[in-house]
Amino acid sequence: MTVASSQPVSAYQPFCSVYGPVHSWRYGRSLGIDPIGPISTCSFDCVYCQLGEIEHKTRDRRMLIPTQQILQDLQPFAPWDVDVITLSGSGEPTLALNLGEILSAVKGLTQRPVGVLTNGSLLTQATVRQELSVADFVAVKVDALSPEQLRRIDRPVAGIDLMDIWRGLQQFRQQYQGQLGIQSMLLAAWSDRDQLDYIALMQDLGPDEIQLNTPTRPRPLIHQLEARGNGHTDPPSYTVRHLKPISQGFLQEFAHRLEQAIGIPVRYPPLNS
Repeated sequence: MTVASSQPVSAYQPFCSVYGPVHSWRYGRSLGIDPIGPISTCSFDCVYCQLGEIEHKTRDRRMLIPTQQILQDLQPFAPWDVDVITLSGSGEPTLALNLGEILSAVKGLTQRPVGVLTNGSLLTQATVRQELSVADFVAVKVDALSPEQLRRIDRPVAGIDLMDIWRGLQQFRQQYQGQLGIQSMLLAAWSDRDQLDYIALMQDLGPDEIQLNTPTRPRPLIHQLEARGNGHTDPPSYTVRHLKPISQGFLQEFAHRLEQAIGIPVRYPPLNS
């Protein structure tokens, strides 16, 4: 553990809704858009979250960062010399009530592929599914195969049910015409039973890609705005907790098993990512 100042970085610097570009092992050179704001806001409080402890836990959508501010914050980054633009940032992007408007406006301004990283907890709402359909690619988190795993790993707010998330994801898959990726964070090597259950779920869903991940970045003990993207300093300037990643060998073996069973691309981070 690294011990340093525990004061959040966001207390010292003005908020900018655009950050990066950052290097993503999944999408290449990515310019990040944060539709949430300086106070981390999410329907999950994942044990591995690189943002640190979520400050505002909710599943209620509301206006957070005006679309016009995002467009203004984008201007200094022109001509957007990046591979993609990704909505993620300081929490769950589908909580932003103007999500669809942001996606349409950013696509029109930048002429770049625009995607969303989401935990999928709001896919039960038809409005959210419709707004997400504007995105060129969507990556949905699937960490849990049981309610107990969801409670222990993703720590959702009250009222979020695993089967509801799965039903919403299936409905989204049926209507979405873009590139759907499934992101799964593995904190430990899964048993053979868990692997078979996951394979069955992915066969039923039929995503375009599976992304297996394991914790490679430290988790701040309190929210740190600079932790968006690749923002951690080395060593970090704040107190962190390191989670032990699973072995590269297990990721390779599980990826191969998935590809053999389902026939879709499976990606995982290089060891030093």
